[in-house]
Amino acid sequence: MARGREYEDAACRFLEQQGLRLREKNWRLRFGEIDLVMEDGATLVFVEVKYRSSDVMGLPAESVNTSKQERIRRLAAVYLAKQGTTTDCRFDVVGILGDRISWLKGAF
Repeated sequence: MARGREYEDAACRFLEQQGLRLREKNWRLRFGEIDLVMEDGATLVFVEVKYRSSDVMGLPAESVNTSKQERIRRLAAVYLAKQGTTTDCRFDVVGILGDRISWLKGAF
């Protein structure tokens, strides 16, 4: 768990260096969690962070399957409803492979 938070923190720092602004970390409901909620200008960005130490089992972003995507979409819908906003949003994935970070904007 602590290790996962380290990677989420690294992803957050990376995205902040790209100009995004953190809004929430580890926003959760009983059926799941959104790792990072960030702002990219006027766009709200829901970020899933995935880490793998090697690519033997595939790239980190490949583990964000359709089931995981749907869960994140449902969580995002609740988040938006609770915020009372209809702002533009997108879903990004930050994959960390060893010490390399890759950012997939609009991943799904």
